[in-house]
Amino acid sequence: MKIGVIGAGYLGTIHIKLLKNLKEFQLIGFFDNNAKQADAIQKEFGVEHYKDAESLMDAVDVIDIVSPTVSHFEYAKKSLLKGKHVFIEKPVTSSVAQAEALIQIATQRCLKVQVGHVERFNPAFLAAKDFLDKPLFIETHRLAKFNPRETSVSVVLDLMIHDIDIVLSIVNSAVAKISASGVAVVSESHDITNARIAFENGAVANLTASRVSLKNMRKTRVFQKNAYVSIDFLTKEAEVVRVRDGKSWSPFAVNFEVDNRGTQKSLTLKKPKIKDMNAIEEELKDFARCINENSIPIVSLQEATKALQVAQLVLDEITSKTP
Repeated sequence: MKIGVIGAGYLGTIHIKLLKNLKEFQLIGFFDNNAKQADAIQKEFGVEHYKDAESLMDAVDVIDIVSPTVSHFEYAKKSLLKGKHVFIEKPVTSSVAQAEALIQIATQRCLKVQVGHVERFNPAFLAAKDFLDKPLFIETHRLAKFNPRETSVSVVLDLMIHDIDIVLSIVNSAVAKISASGVAVVSESHDITNARIAFENGAVANLTASRVSLKNMRKTRVFQKNAYVSIDFLTKEAEVVRVRDGKSWSPFAVNFEVDNRGTQKSLTLKKPKIKDMNAIEEELKDFARCINENSIPIVSLQEATKALQVAQLVLDEITSKTP
């Protein structure tokens, strides 16, 4: 399939580099408003720079949108109306209404849209997924060192939305209540935010995101009946601690008594095997598979819209508390 990339910034450059070597796609060219950046990319990768986005759309079967969020809706809408499948980076669009409009167009024209919530393809998350069963409490920390490049939007849409999407994907229940608070430290929008999401099935998620930290961290801890699962999205490691009834004779288990009647339980630690893979490459491959097999993407436009809805509710909650 012929594919074109819109947006050649930091992430767009990564997409261009990967797409050049993917057998699933034929990279035709790219478009970017920054002429200096575009010239550099064209020289480095030998990929044609189209002078306008619509000419690129006309030349391909698939459009990969990696431009700033404010431009996502217009590029995606034009691409879909031209009959092109669309890969679009998170957080989909600037508003829920825009995302819903794209859903309507894509559905009417039977086109595939996948959203770049790349953490769904993180090898640590993939290795831990089979151990997740009816989570009761989830705690996430996504901390980043300050980078002026990322301050145009709130940290909720910049960082926290990754974890909102992950949480929604593993908790099979509707959201019941959201409480949140946030602070603008060095920019005009919120730089550090905490949100508590309660679900109708009783599960609770406590999410913290910061872009004014001294170190980077991307950890999720999941607590469920008789198990604790830790996922480090940054180091790509996972741990599973399981509690079983009765005494274990395994040399790798810890036995303990839980009451004064001598009731025994055993605790085991397992580290799932992590596959060596590039998450962005895997999500692009998955999109090609969905188009070829006419299947639903792992991160569909509908799911990404739900994550955006929750993110907007978090922002509304924070705004309501801002003096």
